[in-house]
Amino acid sequence: MKNMLQQYFPMIRTKEELMSEIRKGSVLSREFYSWKQEARKEFIDFCTGAKGVKMMYDFISKEILNPEVVPERVDELLSLLLGQEVHVKDVLPNDGTRIADESALVIMDIVVELQDKSIVNLEVQKIGYKFPGARSACYSADLLMRQYKKVRSKRKKKFNYNDIKDVYTIVLFEQSPGAFHEFPDDYLHQFHQCSNTGLKLNLLQKYLFVPLDIFLDSLQYKDIKIQNRLDAWLAFLGSDDPEIIIDIIERYPDFKEMYQQVYDICRNIEEVMGMFSKELLEMDRNTVELMIDEMQDEIKQQKEVIEEKDTIIQKNEAELKEKDEVLQQKDSELQEMQQKMKELQEQLEQLQK
Repeated sequence: MKNMLQQYFPMIRTKEELMSEIRKGSVLSREFYSWKQEARKEFIDFCTGAKGVKMMYDFISKEILNPEVVPERVDELLSLLLGQEVHVKDVLPNDGTRIADESALVIMDIVVELQDKSIVNLEVQKIGYKFPGARSACYSADLLMRQYKKVRSKRKKKFNYNDIKDVYTIVLFEQSPGAFHEFPDDYLHQFHQCSNTGLKLNLLQKYLFVPLDIFLDSLQYKDIKIQNRLDAWLAFLGSDDPEIIIDIIERYPDFKEMYQQVYDICRNIEEVMGMFSKELLEMDRNTVELMIDEMQDEIKQQKEVIEEKDTIIQKNEAELKEKDEVLQQKDSELQEMQQKMKELQEQLEQLQK
C-alpha cells in the first residue's frame, strides 16, 4: 500500500525496491551497512516517502535554491523574508573572510546583489554557532567593505557614500542557539541600528534571524497552521513531516514541482548515497568539534569557579590571619594589663603593711 507521499509522487520507490537496488551492488551495499542504524533508517525513510526529504541536506538545498538556475525561487524567498519585493541581479562570490572551519555547519551560503544594488547574504546553518550576533556582524561588515571597495573603484572621483546600499544578513537555523529559545513564540527576529534620540540615519546593516526549529514547533505542538507563503517556505525548508508537506502542496501547488525535483534526485541511488555519506561524515566531525567546544567551555567555567573559590579562600585566610594578629595583639595587651594589675596589687600590699 502506498504511503501518503507516494500517492502524490509516484516516482518514490517502495522500501523493497530501494533495498533490492542497494543489495545488487557490492559497493552500495557495503556503504549502506557501514552507516549506523539510525542513519540507515533516515536514508530509507526519505527515499521511500515514509518521511519527507530534509531540504537542509546540502546536496538538496543547492539544487533547489540555486540563484543562477532558479533565480525566481530565491527572489520570492528573499522578498517574503525582507517584506518587500526584490529581484536578484547578480550572484556574488562569498569567499570574503569566512573562517574555513565554520563552513562545516553552514548548509547553504548565498551572496547576491539585488536590482537596487543592495547585498543579501542568505545563510542556512544546520546547528547554530555560538555568538550568532557578533559573528553575523563581522560578516556583514566584511560584505559592506567589499561593496565599498568595489563601488569606490568603479566610481572613482564620482564616488560618494550614497552609492553604498544596504547589506542584509539573513540566517536560518535548523537547530537554533539557546538564546532564541527564550522567545518560544517568535521566529522572525529583525535587527537594525537605531539611535536613542529618534534621529534617523541609515547605517546600512540589517539582520534577520529565523529559528526554523521554533517555527516548526509552533506547527507541530501549538496547532498553528500554515497561514501564508512565507510559512510555506519555512515549512518547506525545515520540515520532513509528510502531513506538513501535503498541507504545503495542497495550499500552494507550485511547491509540488520543487518536491518532485527532490524525489527525481533521490532516484539516483548511487549519487544520493555518496552525497548522504558526505553529510554523515561532516555531521560526525561537527558533533565531535561541538563536544570539544562544549567540554572546553565547561572546563573554562569550572576553572573560573575554582579560581573564584580560591580567591575567596585566600581572602578568608587573609582575614583570619588579620584577626589572629588582632587577637595576638589583644592577648599581649591583656597580659600587660594583668602584669600591671599584679604590680599594683603588690604595691597596695606594701602600703597596707
